[in-house]
Amino acid sequence: MASPQDVINMVKENEAKFVDFRFTDTRGKEQHVTVPVSAFGEDKFENGHAFDGSSIAGWKGIQASDMQLMPDPSTAYVDPFFDETTVVITCDVVDPADGRGYDRDPRSIAKRAEAYLKSSGIGDTAYFGPEPEFFIFDSVSWSVDMSGCTLKIFSQEAAWTSGEKSESEGGTGHRPGIKGGYFPVPPVDSLHDIRSAMVLTLESVGVPVEVHHHEVATAGQCEIGTLFSTLVKRADWTQVLKYVVHNVAHQYGKTATFMPKPIVGDNGSGMHVHQSIWKDGKNLFAGNGYAGLSEMALFYIGGIVKHAKALNAITNPGTNSYKRLVPHYEAPVKLAYSAKNRSASIRVPHVASDKARRIETRFPDPIANPYLCFSALLMAGLDGIQNRIHPGDPADKNLYDLPPEEDAKIPTVCASLEEALESLDKDREFLTRGGVFSDDWISAFIELKMDEVNKVRMTTHPVEFELYYSC
Repeated sequence: MASPQDVINMVKENEAKFVDFRFTDTRGKEQHVTVPVSAFGEDKFENGHAFDGSSIAGWKGIQASDMQLMPDPSTAYVDPFFDETTVVITCDVVDPADGRGYDRDPRSIAKRAEAYLKSSGIGDTAYFGPEPEFFIFDSVSWSVDMSGCTLKIFSQEAAWTSGEKSESEGGTGHRPGIKGGYFPVPPVDSLHDIRSAMVLTLESVGVPVEVHHHEVATAGQCEIGTLFSTLVKRADWTQVLKYVVHNVAHQYGKTATFMPKPIVGDNGSGMHVHQSIWKDGKNLFAGNGYAGLSEMALFYIGGIVKHAKALNAITNPGTNSYKRLVPHYEAPVKLAYSAKNRSASIRVPHVASDKARRIETRFPDPIANPYLCFSALLMAGLDGIQNRIHPGDPADKNLYDLPPEEDAKIPTVCASLEEALESLDKDREFLTRGGVFSDDWISAFIELKMDEVNKVRMTTHPVEFELYYSC
């Protein structure tokens, strides 16, 4: 575990000029404030760095805005993008009124979730392994005003550009078709070198990488697989991954997005989340049950299935999320579990050893705040264990081709963000145990997200012109 002195040594050894304090807001976006090294010392780890929390969406009101950033020395790395050498440190947000983690700070919530797991006696460590997918486009433009709406994605790799001749590309013809991106070699995969640059950058800042590849969709859908870790650390790494992906793409003159459904008619981007609980160095999800799972693992699945609609508000927190959660695009809308069936919302990966035994929740998407997403999944799973909620029989059939009478018996995830927020409002008690999430946070989150629902609801859509203009 790194100490404050280790960070001070890092600053000196790299002749850093600045230290960048970072934290994550409710929506999942990193924020930062920077100090010159002349204003940085060990006192920052003891007293923190003061900032105004009133401008962060969903946080303190202006009447009570003073907050403290408390840097975590174990997260320090040298930023690979700034012109001036800068050491980055991830921070917890502390309320100076009581010295505790602010109840709306996502990282503090994640720390409380880890503490609750230990206090429950069920386990001492929860491991998470997310797989966030993303798109890399050449450029994108949009406009929303009183005169109307426009959106245009520009991608030389897109199937829809096959009939266009570009001065720079000359119409090479090597493009992945719709659902054809998984995963031919270059030049069909035009983004290999960019992903490799992302991988090398991630490794340089301490995020271990296991694999990178093109994903299914045309127009530049990609994935970089990184190592699993404990809840807070893995959420930290996910934020670093997003930062690196966005900025390496920017350096190449391209643009990256983790939107779940940026293009119409092809696969969206998910964030499958692998999970397991351990105690005293033993994987508690390994057993002699279905697909090598323990009874505890099945109860954990049962908790996720029971609370899935409430979870959707946190794991799929955008109106765009529900344009991905529709059948037939490898979207896991059916609340069932299976070792074979990727149309199920919870999969049991085939593994060679009990140490790797885990479950994979497939409905989350990559605009989810990782601290909140992982914490909420853990709390749902723990409720399943504590109340012995069995998920029923596995679903090893193709869930998209069931007879109507069978299909009707299998519950689904939410169909809209509004439905998810209503579900969260009604089913929130499992999140508030141990003070992990507060009722105040949940209410503030619902209010913040309903603003997004209403903004989309009140904006005239181009498709509505197609449907109704001539009526």
